[in-house]
Amino acid sequence: MTMSEKKNPTFFQKPPVSEMVESIVGCKWSLRVLQLIRNGVKRPGEMQRQTPGLSAKVLNERLSKLQRFGIAEKEIFPVTPPHVEYRFTSFGEKFLGIVDSIQDLQRELLEREE
Repeated sequence: MTMSEKKNPTFFQKPPVSEMVESIVGCKWSLRVLQLIRNGVKRPGEMQRQTPGLSAKVLNERLSKLQRFGIAEKEIFPVTPPHVEYRFTSFGEKFLGIVDSIQDLQRELLEREE
């Protein structure tokens, strides 16, 4: 870490990818939020409408975590009323491959049980 990074309180070093996976998979709504963004749902209000039981507080926590990890980014539109949209970063697109692998493994396990 450089001296300027030590002095900058907003500096944040990303955790290893394994910790990101644990943190995201371990959160109840994170995978759902990833799926919504992947399906083109970019605005938080619409995410909430499509997910009964997901509170604004929890949604904002999940979106903040995705931003902090560099998986998603937020675009703020300067209109009245203001609105925001979320989309995947290039790292986020790659991260989805990990999520896809987890889902593929789950499907495979279910098929074996049948």
